[in-house]
Amino acid sequence: VVFNALTGGYTDFDGVQHEAIISSLPQLTLPLTPFTLLSPSLGLLLVFRTNSSYGRWDEARKFWGLNINHTRDLNRMATAWYGHDGIPVDPTLRAEHLRQVSLMTWAFVRSMKRHLSPPAEDEEAYVAELNARLAPEQAQAMIDAAHRPNRALYDLSVAIDRLPMHFMRKNAINKNLSIFEDTLGGSERLLSSPVPLFYSRHTARFLSTWLLLLPFAMYEPFKGSWNHVMEIPAIALASLFLFGIEELATQLEEPFTILPMQGFCDKIGANCDEIVGWRGQGLDE
Repeated sequence: VVFNALTGGYTDFDGVQHEAIISSLPQLTLPLTPFTLLSPSLGLLLVFRTNSSYGRWDEARKFWGLNINHTRDLNRMATAWYGHDGIPVDPTLRAEHLRQVSLMTWAFVRSMKRHLSPPAEDEEAYVAELNARLAPEQAQAMIDAAHRPNRALYDLSVAIDRLPMHFMRKNAINKNLSIFEDTLGGSERLLSSPVPLFYSRHTARFLSTWLLLLPFAMYEPFKGSWNHVMEIPAIALASLFLFGIEELATQLEEPFTILPMQGFCDKIGANCDEIVGWRGQGLDE
C-alpha cells in the first residue's frame, strides 16, 4: 500500500490528490484471476490436511476411551467374580489380590501414557508415581523394562491369574487385556506414522505463497477506501484465519501431545480403586 502510494499517487487527510513521489517505478499489482483459480485447490489441500489430522486425533481419543471402558470392565468382573465353588473368602487376601489388579491396571495406562509422550516430558513424574504406588521391586522392574506397557500388562496378567475363580471367568477377564494390546498397538501406529512431511510442507508453502502475493491482487479491489488502506486489515484477517487452519491441523497431527492423558490415567486409577473396594460374592451378608 505504501509503495503503491509513492509510485502511483496518494490522497492526504484533506482529500487532496497528490502526484506520485517516485514516478519512475510502476505500481505493484497482480490480476485477481490466478488467485480465484487457485483458491479451490488451496481449499482442498487445507480440508484434506485438517480432516486427516482430525481423524488421527479422533482415533487416538477412541483408543483411550476403550482403555477407560475396559479397565472398569476388568475390575468389575474381578471384584464380582472373586472366589468359587463356595470356598470361604478371606477378606484380607481378597483385598490384597484385588488391590494388585487395580494397581496393575493403573500401571498399564500410566506406562502407556509415558510410552506415547515425548522422551523427556514426564519421565521424572512417571518414576515418582510408580515408586509411590507400587512395591519397590515391582516399580523398578517396570521402570527398567524396554517396553514398559508390555511389562505392566504382564504384571496385570499375573495378578489376574492369582485370583481364585473359574478359568472360564479368568478367560473373560483376559479378553480385556487383548483389547489393551490393540489400543496400545494402534496408538503406536499413530505415533510412528505421522502425516507425510512433503504433504505438510507443500500445503504450508502453497498457503504462504498465496497469502504473500494476495495483497498485490487485492490492491485494485480496495480502491474505494482511502489510499486502499482497508486492504491491510482485510489481508491480516485472511492470513490469521487461514494460518489458523494450518496451525490447527499441525496440532491435531500429534494427538498424544494434546490429549489429557494424565487426566485419563488419574480417572482410571480412581475408578478402579473404587470398584475393587466393593463387596463381592460371599461377602454380601
